[in-house]
Amino acid sequence: MQPGSCQESGIELSPTHSSLTLRIPTIEHAEAILGEAAALNPGAWVAHSQQVARAARSLAEPHPALNADTAWVLGLLHDIGRRAGPSGMRHGVDGFRFLDQAGFPDAARICITHSYPNKDAAEGSAEWDGTEEEFQFIQSYLDRIEYTDYDRLIQLCDSICLPEGFCLMEKRLVDVVTRYGFNAYTLPKWRAFFEIKTRFERAIGSSIYELLPGVVEITFQG
Repeated sequence: MQPGSCQESGIELSPTHSSLTLRIPTIEHAEAILGEAAALNPGAWVAHSQQVARAARSLAEPHPALNADTAWVLGLLHDIGRRAGPSGMRHGVDGFRFLDQAGFPDAARICITHSYPNKDAAEGSAEWDGTEEEFQFIQSYLDRIEYTDYDRLIQLCDSICLPEGFCLMEKRLVDVVTRYGFNAYTLPKWRAFFEIKTRFERAIGSSIYELLPGVVEITFQG
């Protein structure tokens, strides 16, 4: 599939409006997909994906509009584009293509949306390492969708998970900047993550950290 050739996949609200009917793999299939990817390109990204899934499930359980199993699947697969090998921001396109071609467009979208809380393709944490056509595809895709609570959930969980476990958002954000650098998009992106955190805490009625074990230990280790 060439970038831009995929038609946007609509997300249908359930009659109760409390959950989304999504075209995603089963839990067992998602775990198998991640296992295959881990064999193709081993690395810390696999453990990070598992931690994001754990966090997503924990935060979805008390949320009035989210399903915990769906959150688990989307968390597992958000970085699945790394199955193609080491890459920077191109992994979003790689993951989108892989899952979309497999018939899971609503999991595919998370591969793109998790990296762009402000819907700006230029705000990726790492340097862009794909083609110009792929970059334009990402921006076009972001422009024509509306973020759902699942998009925001995985953005949030991606910003609080290290391979070792859950941590304060501040530590994860600094960890990313330490590896990839600070740019003009960094502060707006940080502000967006904190706004998402506030939104979810209002929805669930508590601090997200109350639901995530080991935050203190992981944040202040070593």
